[in-house]
Amino acid sequence: MLRQYELIERVKEYDPDADEALLNRAYVYTVQKHGSQKRASGDPYFSHPVEVAGLMTDLKLDQDSIITALLHDTVEDTLATIEDIEANFGKDVARLVDGVTKLSKIEQMPENERAAENLRKFLLAMSEDIRVLLVKLGDRLHNMRTLHFIKNPEKRQRIARETMDIYAPLAERIGMYEYMREMQALAFEQLEPDAFQTITGRLEQIRKQDGGQVDAIALQIKQALAEAGLQVEVSGREKHPYSIWRKMAERHVSFEQVTDIFAFRIITESIGDCYRAMGMLHTTWQFIPGRFKDYISTPKSNGYRSLHTSLIFDNSMRVEVQIRTRDMHHRNEFGLAAHWAYKQNDTPDGSVGWLRDLIEIVDASHDAEELLEHTRMAIYQDRIFAFTPKGALFQLPKGATPVDFAFAVHTDLGAQTVGAKINGRHMPLRTVLNNGDVVEIIKGSEAEPQMSWLGFVVTGKARAAIRRAVRLKERAEVAELGGKLFDEIADRVPAKIGKKAIREAVKRLEMHDAEELMYAIGAAEVEDRDVMEALVPGCTADFEDEAPDWSKRDKAISIRGLTPGVGFKLAECCHPVPGDRIVGTRKTGEGVEVHTIDCLTLASGIDSDWIDLQWGKRSHGAVGRLRVTLYDRPGTLAEMAGIFAKNHVNVMSLQQTALDHPFTSYEIDLEVQDLAHLTRMLSALRASDAVAHAERG
Repeated sequence: MLRQYELIERVKEYDPDADEALLNRAYVYTVQKHGSQKRASGDPYFSHPVEVAGLMTDLKLDQDSIITALLHDTVEDTLATIEDIEANFGKDVARLVDGVTKLSKIEQMPENERAAENLRKFLLAMSEDIRVLLVKLGDRLHNMRTLHFIKNPEKRQRIARETMDIYAPLAERIGMYEYMREMQALAFEQLEPDAFQTITGRLEQIRKQDGGQVDAIALQIKQALAEAGLQVEVSGREKHPYSIWRKMAERHVSFEQVTDIFAFRIITESIGDCYRAMGMLHTTWQFIPGRFKDYISTPKSNGYRSLHTSLIFDNSMRVEVQIRTRDMHHRNEFGLAAHWAYKQNDTPDGSVGWLRDLIEIVDASHDAEELLEHTRMAIYQDRIFAFTPKGALFQLPKGATPVDFAFAVHTDLGAQTVGAKINGRHMPLRTVLNNGDVVEIIKGSEAEPQMSWLGFVVTGKARAAIRRAVRLKERAEVAELGGKLFDEIADRVPAKIGKKAIREAVKRLEMHDAEELMYAIGAAEVEDRDVMEALVPGCTADFEDEAPDWSKRDKAISIRGLTPGVGFKLAECCHPVPGDRIVGTRKTGEGVEVHTIDCLTLASGIDSDWIDLQWGKRSHGAVGRLRVTLYDRPGTLAEMAGIFAKNHVNVMSLQQTALDHPFTSYEIDLEVQDLAHLTRMLSALRASDAVAHAERG
């Protein structure tokens, strides 16, 4: 553990103007507050915040960050309060400590909620001050280094999984590869102990057998470049066990088939030397086609810059080579933290431009699971580059489509997308983009996101925006249905209902406004009886408690407006039910076919006579058709069947029409009494978590 004077000396080395007295006070404060508390290792608890502060000095962060690291557990684990922190160390430190404390508190929540809320807090805290994330990553790295002291294996697994899924990718996303690699290695050891032992054992064997081969190759590279007049530093290393294991899993190969186990790094004096070194290597040794990547001219979204290539040496050994300047190397290893000293008061710059997208995802996500899904998509990297017609560059995940591209450019452009040109050719919206594609988005002012897009988009930003738009559209439709149902409910109360009665009803039902009431009625969140009672208190006293069992009623359909003796049938294209506005069509020598007034078949034109029709009094009992899209997961079909049973409808037919993961679509014919009955059925379906979309067929 760092001693007090050692920590102060570290800070003063790179920040001579740091307030030594304040740093000393913070050190003493954390020691006193944590007192006799112990860690699982048996060490004094205050050793942890001191070590985290030491990690922050390695990043050369400002004194407020060092003090935050020292105090980051005091509010959660001692009697200290944020007010105490502010009084002793100022508003900025108190705000940073509060941000880190909130992140830590979330870790006691249920697993999925905890992970999702952690991400939510991360993103919001990062948007205000990136130092919150830097301190939290230091906190997690030190906890991972001491994870083996925790006796409970399930707790070790949970912490390791959370580190692998959230903290390591976030470290990568801000370019802190040193943190990312160590977190992954420590988490991998806990999550896959057998694989870890096997791979480290094989690497140990290679180390014993290679006879200094890595050093020999590094020397060959350095000599070849020196002969070309380039002064460079060359270092070689084995790839990390987790990196090898992931490559084995992705390529479905054994350890022996992983050829590029060794990697070499070349540090040059200038960017020009990087490209000269690359040319020299490619003329001296055979390079592997398709493995060259230029991240200097086109950096990664986290600011990473380097040249990558793979070479084959004399003994057929394949190795990966990275070439970069000294400044690039420092920034590549520590990312945003490496140039914090130059941007202390700035908001996150272009190197973390993805943060804006993540903040949008926070706003658009419906629940914890959805947020977790969207943000995991956004923080994992395996990228391609695509261009607008004007040459603007956008980085996207592999598998991205024009719709993903449109949302990456701007959320409004994504929402208005109707088509796309890829390299000048009209292509389907589900087309997968390739590296270097030029994408032109065709938009329409009346267009809106389609739920079917969820079957092929891959970015979290696009999925979040589409789901939000679909939810808003569905909410409007549900509220419209609720308005129709409200009119029917209002007809059943013994008074004329005006605006005043509706306002009073909204208050009695503890809702915000009439729109919320209409939505609640349409979504079957409130019973008819409760609405009637809210409109006219006491009016339901004599009503029966049981809902009518429509399935036990006989059909009784009559049509007014027909010539006596003329037969009729209900059209199968629109499935009219009593309560719909209807019209009849009749061809010579045939009976009358009854359609809904808005039937698409009528709109397309029918060569027949039209007859104005109405339902006869007390008409009830007909077959209505619904198109329902369920989430493709166990139990959703059973839940839908339960909704049918609860609403007393008979299922006449059910046909699967589409399977487009994560959705399954069905066309369902139901025996219902009238439009109100069918509308309630639709509302009940739309209110279910099992149902993604429901509409009349």
